[in-house]
Amino acid sequence: MSFFKKLKEKITMQTDSVTQKFKDGLSKTRNSFSERVNDLVSRYRQVDEEFFEELEEILISADVGVATVLDLIDDLKSEVKRRNIKDPQDVQAVISEKLIDIYESGEEQIGELNMQQNDLTVILFVGVNGVGKTTTIGKIAHKFKQEGKKVVMAAGDTFRAGAIEQLEVWGERVGVDVIKQSAGSDPAAVMYDAVQSAKARKADVLLCDTAGRLQNKVNLMKELEKVKRVIEREIPGAPHEVLLVLDATTGQNALSQAKTFSEATNVTGIVLTKLDGTAKGGIVLAIRNELKLPVKFVGLGEKVDDLQPFDTEQYIYGLFANAVEEETEKEAGI
Repeated sequence: MSFFKKLKEKITMQTDSVTQKFKDGLSKTRNSFSERVNDLVSRYRQVDEEFFEELEEILISADVGVATVLDLIDDLKSEVKRRNIKDPQDVQAVISEKLIDIYESGEEQIGELNMQQNDLTVILFVGVNGVGKTTTIGKIAHKFKQEGKKVVMAAGDTFRAGAIEQLEVWGERVGVDVIKQSAGSDPAAVMYDAVQSAKARKADVLLCDTAGRLQNKVNLMKELEKVKRVIEREIPGAPHEVLLVLDATTGQNALSQAKTFSEATNVTGIVLTKLDGTAKGGIVLAIRNELKLPVKFVGLGEKVDDLQPFDTEQYIYGLFANAVEEETEKEAGI
């Protein structure tokens, strides 16, 4: 059975609405990336060095990352030689396989959130201003609320004008309490209050917003360390997740932000927002390959339920949906 057919069968076992969200959310990347790959395989009659050079350019333009692309091209060359592939059309499926391998290889991939059973789960959100951090927290609060969990949000970004009010709006929208203090307050003090309130209310999840003024990098990182210490002092082992929120539309700049935050905080996973707004969706693979961090959520649209848990196969299907459907129809004799 071909790779694309196997992928299609796996996808059909999952929720149609989720598949459609990934397909729609990755349309810009697919239209740019897949169309260029289709054009490439149609122009070449054999898989030669020039073919791989053009493919390399296409992958880099999708923001897969230079280091990742070079590794991928080397793997592709070896695989094409091993399978004795002559027809460029047959390389598409191999590219898909290798992209999945990149994401799933290396360090253990923990895509699921580290939720505490019968106890309070604390999730700390970090990231620079403007990446959609507060909106992400609101959407994840909605997700947990829909699952029947009791959720509390902490307005720990006391620096950015309007940040507290923005989180309050989300709190009202999704029906979740927000613990806050006045603008300019010590974020660690806010977190202390939030932990005590979450415990008193017997909450299942505490979602903590933080400041993101990267221009004051040293001060910001010291502040985040202090916030983490306060949380851990009140709840040993917490925070149970430190999720770094990145804007997919910033491409390689998002990767450099990830490196900065990873050096200063024990980031456990990535939330990649605005994936639907960019043709450079390959940044998912660059993050995974270069930082060894799992992408735990991706933003695939503006709606409250468009923030979806990341799924490697759904992601690859979203990138190659047209090729998958074409092959499926061809095998079915349509």
